[in-house]
Amino acid sequence: QVQLLESGGGLVQAGGSLRLSCLFSGRAFTMYAVGWFRQAPGNEREFVAAINWNGGSKEYADSVKGRFTVSRDNARNTVDLQMNSLKPGDTALYYCAADWQGDGTSWYPHKEAEYDFWGLGTQVTVSS
Repeated sequence: QVQLLESGGGLVQAGGSLRLSCLFSGRAFTMYAVGWFRQAPGNEREFVAAINWNGGSKEYADSVKGRFTVSRDNARNTVDLQMNSLKPGDTALYYCAADWQGDGTSWYPHKEAEYDFWGLGTQVTVSS
């Protein structure tokens, strides 16, 4: 059974930084791509960033390109999201999710329905 646990959220002033971490528990971490999504109050959940199984491919939402960086450590079963130059508009509950890639199917990192497991989220609040 796969479980995902996000950490690192908090309150930060605009322009500041936070580093979120997603800890994967279960088997075959390297067979999963991992994505980050966020949901602000009153809004639908949206894609933020994703990384494929070996870290060789990364995708970002246009709104975070150049400010956020996704990385993974397959030895520690973690995927991190470094968030710099934070804006009040980045305030949301941030989720990580795992997408099984072991069957060699195409990777659609932006599609929520592709992800098999989800964490409960970590809150990020950016004050102006």
